[in-house]
Amino acid sequence: MTLPSTDTVVTYPDGDLASSGTVVHLQPLPDGRTAVVLDRTAFHPVDPVWPDQPADAGELRTAEATYPIVDAVVGATDGETLHVGDAPVRTGTEGWAFVVCHLVDDATGLREGAAVDVSVDPERRRALSAGHTACHLASLALNDALAPLWTKEAPADGRGRPNFDQLAITTSRILPDGSLDEYRIGKSLRKKGFAAAELASRLDEVSALADEVLAGWVATGAPVGIVRDPDGDTDGMRLGDRRRWRAELPEGVVEIPCGGTHLHSLAELSAVTIALELTEAEGALALGMRTTALPA
Repeated sequence: MTLPSTDTVVTYPDGDLASSGTVVHLQPLPDGRTAVVLDRTAFHPVDPVWPDQPADAGELRTAEATYPIVDAVVGATDGETLHVGDAPVRTGTEGWAFVVCHLVDDATGLREGAAVDVSVDPERRRALSAGHTACHLASLALNDALAPLWTKEAPADGRGRPNFDQLAITTSRILPDGSLDEYRIGKSLRKKGFAAAELASRLDEVSALADEVLAGWVATGAPVGIVRDPDGDTDGMRLGDRRRWRAELPEGVVEIPCGGTHLHSLAELSAVTIALELTEAEGALALGMRTTALPA
């Protein structure tokens, strides 16, 4: 079978819920499922390097049959082997093609060259997009609320605040209408100037300050979305293109590297709030932040 030589064109960063494409590769998997690679898709996959946002739900349709998509992951090929969900290189590595692998239980009737329509469950997409948008907003608001706890100059986020989120995050999980982020506060962060000893006594204050900032941003109904770096292909946004989440907040435009899906405007939300939990970890503190996004 022919392996793709170019990245999949992806339309989900623009918010598309449907697309038409051509099957360029079919790969049977050890568990009996089949990875279906198209030249173009609106379906958002899981990125194994930073698997924060789950895959969309939906289906593939040909003129003859419908195929439920049970999962979708990023695949990578050097022209000899397609690695499904376990790429040995990072997305964008020269000499590799990065593709969306739509996983189906039964690919009977599918063939390379077939025309296929993709449809995405709109409610799941909306909920995950809301959760991802809220996650980015919450990270910026947390940076803002924690700024007084820094005693040394630290790398800044897009708003000029010490970037606690980037320096301390260990895992991030996008949930329907929310997210869960985990941070580790250890010796290295303390050496960078973060006053970890003060955090426990000020946790409620930090949470309240972050919620206040979030309420102000949501009230503006500011535009948000995904933009691509200008050096991408002109024939469409490709999976390996560098993309950034962009928000036009009152203090100015903020951008964060991101490969997920998002809302188009903060007017789609009625509120974003956070809940913080501080626990002891081996040789460190663990800070958990659960973000909740309420639809408008």
